[in-house]
Amino acid sequence: MKKLISAFVASIALMGSTNSMAVTNDNGEDWLKKSTKTAVYQLTKAAQTFTPGMNPRSINNNGTVRLAPPRDWTTGFFPGTLWYGYELSGDKNLAAEAKRFTLGLDTMQYIKDTHDLGFMIYCSYGNAYRLTGDQIYRKPLENGAANLYARFNKKVGAIRSWDFGHWQFPVIIDNLMNLEYLYWAGNEFKKPEWFNAAKTHAATTMKNHFRKDYSSYHVISYDTLSGKVLQRETHQGLTHESAWARGQAWGLYGYTMSFKDTKDKKFIDQAERIAAFIMNHPKMPKDKIPLWDFDVHTEERTPRDASAAAVIASALLDLSTQVKDGQKYFKFAEDILKTLSSDEYLAKPGENQFFILKHSVGAFLYNSEIDTPLNYADYYFMEALKRYAEIKKVDLKTLSQS
Repeated sequence: MKKLISAFVASIALMGSTNSMAVTNDNGEDWLKKSTKTAVYQLTKAAQTFTPGMNPRSINNNGTVRLAPPRDWTTGFFPGTLWYGYELSGDKNLAAEAKRFTLGLDTMQYIKDTHDLGFMIYCSYGNAYRLTGDQIYRKPLENGAANLYARFNKKVGAIRSWDFGHWQFPVIIDNLMNLEYLYWAGNEFKKPEWFNAAKTHAATTMKNHFRKDYSSYHVISYDTLSGKVLQRETHQGLTHESAWARGQAWGLYGYTMSFKDTKDKKFIDQAERIAAFIMNHPKMPKDKIPLWDFDVHTEERTPRDASAAAVIASALLDLSTQVKDGQKYFKFAEDILKTLSSDEYLAKPGENQFFILKHSVGAFLYNSEIDTPLNYADYYFMEALKRYAEIKKVDLKTLSQS
């Protein structure tokens, strides 16, 4: 292991002198190589540093690492990122670490009081099962999906997001991301009611969460007796009527994924409308890393959100393969990834407490995780790199070892 890390350090050091140069060469692989090798190094060191069951989430204001216990909504991202690191590099040491950190979250399968089970279980156990086929991951996936489905309310036509707050039946835009788990589980475990619940939730959200310009509200509260909308609010955005950046990213990703799983045309149409809102927004910076909310009044000193950018990039790459004129989505995503692979956003090996990306925003209004690394930014960045490599037919296993 020490030899492996030394090799990565040496290779990164050689690349350091070119960091200020353009991020692509004639083959278009410099930035991709740099990001992949940096990510593998950071993940290798992080896996050696942290303990399964207490996964790195972000960096506190005092410079220490904020850790996520098994009940934290972000806890599945670090094992999932390790799995992506293994998939991109072929590094069997990362596979072993990914398994160790995944199995350290065994108790998640029994959690019933949150919609975030997709983030928690499917990103970790789901990637593990996808890549290995090991039956040790299957039962926890089934148990978790059953608990997620149990939160579906037929009258509302949606899965309840939270069990806290002043709302009667809150549904947040983020919840779209957890539908992938139910689509998959419905097919895998022959539970069509799980699949149909996910599809119904996507349709209900499309009807009620979006404004005329296809920006989305964050929280919708429903009446459980009538199924009618009671409130349209925010919990993390600037105002109830603003376009919280990561919320827009969740919507784009959710409808692209819902079309891929259901082949229902209304979902891909919705994804393209959301993409147009994001890509053409007058406050989208030139480097395509959005401000934490699109409706902030001043762009100066307003934190960017690399996590939203990573989700957008991954979603746009997926969208580019689902439509006839997908090149515009691919190009926008490529531009995002090149920016995230620059020194401004990509950590130097050994720094950033072994997180991959810098400059994300968790919950600005609560002074929580502002301008800091976030484990879900790393997860979707790695997923985006994987999707990019698949589309471009780049063998990253060879690239990361060269």
